[in-house]
Amino acid sequence: MSEPVSITLNATAAQLLIKLAGEMSETNPSAVVMRALGLLEMAQRMRRQGGKLFFRNEHGVEAEVAF
Repeated sequence: MSEPVSITLNATAAQLLIKLAGEMSETNPSAVVMRALGLLEMAQRMRRQGGKLFFRNEHGVEAEVAF
């Protein structure tokens, strides 16, 4: 396992991180960052392979994940 690193967030990003962690029932806000980075990596991998990543809601409506 690699050593932990520190990141600096502005107040708005920090508040959003805490809010999302609470909504996800996570006690450690870094879990939110890990999930977000996982989605970003998946979208980037699909882009490199010439594909696209989509979210589909319960009504079958799709939205492309774009960064």
